[in-house]
Amino acid sequence: MNKKQLVSLLLSAVLVLSLAACGGGTTPPASSTPPASTSTPASSSEPAPEPAPEPEGPTYEPATVRVAYMPNLGSAGSLFVGMDQGYFEEVGLTVEVYEFQGGPAEIAAMASGDIDISQIGHGAHALCIEGQAAIFQMDHTTSLSDVVVGNKSHGINTAADLKGKTVAVQAGTSSEIILQQALKKAGLSVEDINTVEMTVDGMTTAMITGQVDAAAAWSPNTITLQDALGENYVNLGGNADFLDSAIFPSSYITTTKYAQENKDILVRFAQALNKAHDYRLANQEYMAKLLAKELDAPEDTMIRALGEADWETITKDCGNMDAIKTIYETQQQIFINNGRIPEAVPVENYVLFDVMEEAYKAYSAAK
Repeated sequence: MNKKQLVSLLLSAVLVLSLAACGGGTTPPASSTPPASTSTPASSSEPAPEPAPEPEGPTYEPATVRVAYMPNLGSAGSLFVGMDQGYFEEVGLTVEVYEFQGGPAEIAAMASGDIDISQIGHGAHALCIEGQAAIFQMDHTTSLSDVVVGNKSHGINTAADLKGKTVAVQAGTSSEIILQQALKKAGLSVEDINTVEMTVDGMTTAMITGQVDAAAAWSPNTITLQDALGENYVNLGGNADFLDSAIFPSSYITTTKYAQENKDILVRFAQALNKAHDYRLANQEYMAKLLAKELDAPEDTMIRALGEADWETITKDCGNMDAIKTIYETQQQIFINNGRIPEAVPVENYVLFDVMEEAYKAYSAAK
């Protein structure tokens, strides 16, 4: 055997030994762990985990809203009912409430960033028409709470007797509007009387103490006046006297900026209000007692004030955008007729119908 043949034989031997060492046979040992892709044997003592349950209904990002109201059933009723029944919590909202004496002050607080949402009566809607705030939910279609109250002992028996008298009024609110309506019907104007600017609470005290002859007030202050003045109390004109040509809705409003940045919150808030309106209608005496407690007001007074608004129509028309549009158009005409608004403004400019529609759909789906 020559040298080349010997080297070849040695290389062949080394190759055979290397294959034997690497192969180790083709059958794995009995204790070998199965590949990771192998499923768990049927005889395993631990069952496969149950799939996570699907969440019931929509989930909401928690948010806090600061809400302004006035201390009467028409303004605070749906708000406090919604809080009491947990309707706002159901849509992930925490509500902080702040009491005000009139819509213009509420709108000023929203403009300064101190308040997110406000409930306003009829009078302050003029500011919405002017672009200072946007309506995103109707609260009730017709307020019946505003009354011009006269004192008979001061020589006042009819609205015509107001000529030359001192009358308390809160400018920019439904107090001012109802006074204008009563004067017009009597053939008078504001120039025929002496007006004194006061909050409704202030004018109530002024009437009782005889400092003014008449006052354009709203419930429950009108009931307080009725009790205090007794036989000297006279109703010189209220909302109910003008329903053949006027309508006096109340609404929830916000700033345009807040609406642009927080549409989802407004939809959820309005959704909860729709539910609160249903409860308010079906449980009116409970609402009155709840408000008496929350507002530290006499329970009997609040119960007697239950007739201060139409609680029913909004529960029927909350999804009817054509009906709601007509209400706001009719309301706007009142401001045009008395010169408060110079010309008609499309209600779409200041009413967020898209928020109302989305809220109604969500409310209906959750029933």
